Amino acid sequence: MDLSYTPEEEDFRARLREWLAKALPGLPPKPKPEDWPGRRAYDLGWQRMLYDAGYADVHWDASPTVRLIFLEETEKAGAPYVGANFVGLLHAGPTIAAEGSEEQRARWLAPILRGDEVWCQGFSEPGAGSDLAALRTRAWRDGDDYVVSGSKIWTSHAEVADWCELLVRTDPQAPKHRGITWLAMPMNAPGVTVRPLRTLAGSAEFAEVFLDEVRVPVANRVGAENDGWRVTMVTLSFERGTAFVGEVVACRRVLGDLARVAYRNGTWDDPVLRRRLGRLNAEFRALWRLTQWNVSEAEGKGVPGVGGSVFKLRYSHARQELYDAAAEVLGPDALDLDRPWALDRLSSLSYTIAAGTSQIQRNIVAERILGLPKGR
Repeated sequence: MDLSYTPEEEDFRARLREWLAKALPGLPPKPKPEDWPGRRAYDLGWQRMLYDAGYADVHWDASPTVRLIFLEETEKAGAPYVGANFVGLLHAGPTIAAEGSEEQRARWLAPILRGDEVWCQGFSEPGAGSDLAALRTRAWRDGDDYVVSGSKIWTSHAEVADWCELLVRTDPQAPKHRGITWLAMPMNAPGVTVRPLRTLAGSAEFAEVFLDEVRVPVANRVGAENDGWRVTMVTLSFERGTAFVGEVVACRRVLGDLARVAYRNGTWDDPVLRRRLGRLNAEFRALWRLTQWNVSEAEGKGVPGVGGSVFKLRYSHARQELYDAAAEVLGPDALDLDRPWALDRLSSLSYTIAAGTSQIQRNIVAERILGLPKGR
């Protein structure tokens, strides 16, 4: 494991910082959170700027270390995050790059990188969330198409998506992990109905998706039929491996801001709070080192390993602890949704569920790292 940076990587960092300093002042104002067409246009406009500057492909064609530097520097500079296209850039795109055919890579990767198309993720179902392999959305072969019927839930950005990375059951007689297929489904296909879901924080970035005999070309299958679980593990390794890098940097920035607020409003005088903030500082520094370790591992294997589950498990709980501490510092103001971090505290509650629940992550760590027997 090598946690240092080469001269070439530090040169990339310096050039990126210089470009960000010039590019960010020219961005238009951010749309309101509820304006999803506006947010899509804003996020894709930023992606196009990255593409024109030669930075769009860092998520796939650059080394994991360069990708880490990119995420770190853009977050530190306050640049827009991937936003509405996070599924395309961080999940579907890397999966297609790793598992797709030459034709599939040519069709889908460039539009994602240019900011032309948005993807959503059709994995979870009402009865298949933590136990994803229990999914029941069915697809059967009819000539050159699969015919898909079923429903998905918590489908991120479905209301503004052009494509969906979709898991379907193609062999209901096979063991549940072996009868799944990964498809790229056009969201404008006949039979697709999207119903937005409003979260506790008031946002609507998730949706229910209902599929009524939707026809998806067989050519849109990534990997072999019934091999979708293995392909999905590739997708989830990216989701749990490097997709939260920018958020760790953001949490470290919030922690610094929180300490300054505590100093100003007098809560810093509480030694228990100081110890709590100090422990959180150590926690996020350790998570950053773990991220570097995971990236170093990915340099050799090409995809993140199971260390991503260790990271995801601890990060999701550390994030909740951070915003609990923020509520302690803010006091009654923590209930004012217009105050800093109030909405972030609400959204932090979802992180023990998103990208695989904490229970699932513990199972992965127990079985694949510690070598413990599978639970019955």
